[in-house]
Amino acid sequence: MDFSELKAFLELSSTLHFARTAQKVNLSPSALSRVISRLEAEAGAPLFERNNRDVTLTEEGLRFADFARQCLENRDQLFSSFSNEEDEVRGTLHVYASVTACYTIMPPFIKKLSSLYPSVQLSVETGDPAGASLAIKEGRAELAVAAIPEAKIDLFDCIPVRTSPLVFAASSPGPYTEVSGSPQDIVSSVPLILPKAGLARQRFDSWIKSRNVHPKIVAETEGNEAVMALAALGLGIGLVPQIVLENGPYKEGFVCHSAGNALGYYNIGFIQLSKASGNQRQQKIREAVNRVLHTLV
Repeated sequence: MDFSELKAFLELSSTLHFARTAQKVNLSPSALSRVISRLEAEAGAPLFERNNRDVTLTEEGLRFADFARQCLENRDQLFSSFSNEEDEVRGTLHVYASVTACYTIMPPFIKKLSSLYPSVQLSVETGDPAGASLAIKEGRAELAVAAIPEAKIDLFDCIPVRTSPLVFAASSPGPYTEVSGSPQDIVSSVPLILPKAGLARQRFDSWIKSRNVHPKIVAETEGNEAVMALAALGLGIGLVPQIVLENGPYKEGFVCHSAGNALGYYNIGFIQLSKASGNQRQQKIREAVNRVLHTLV
């Protein structure tokens, strides 16, 4: 027996009329009669009393009706539980973030995501912020923390969540704790530690070109953490977002030299591909992430 046969039986037990029941269950009267005969053969007992005028349930038929209803109810409950599990947002979200982002930008996001969607697990790759867009393009991450570019990039959706000025960080005490002069004077006379790539480096290069400034660059690194590590050694002053100095292990032992308006502010946030892709589960994670991100703005 199958569920469709049980449904046909229950319909007949309700109407007690073969022609009307056959119409409701999309069978011919003869096909419905064969279904009932198969059920009776499998049950090993007559389920209906039939004559030319009336159809009635036998005692066995009444008990079978209870069984059929229970089977269908159990099926519906089971399928409903499957549906609820399918509706639950679950799976792995791959994120790319710098170490600095992991203790500045990521905590509010993770707290909110875990609260609303506890079945979403995070897989985090750390690296240079300049590598964020590449991680997204290569599919290593669905979401990344990055400096948000001024010009819109069609490939990405960008959600800024923090703003921070770019500053020069010097180890304290150290040879560059006290510096004076304009930003042009500072970068021309004080050894600089710069990121190799990324928005901060792009801004710096554009600025010195426009001012015809000749900087003293002693080191180029990947990532803000490497800039700070070399600055801590007293090799020079490092160009970083101020948020790096205000959080984590860099709260002590450094002084901040303003870059004035020369390099401007730094918008930091999350990036993801503009065009959603992946299976249904990944699409649901993306929708959940978007809901969380827009609560952080």
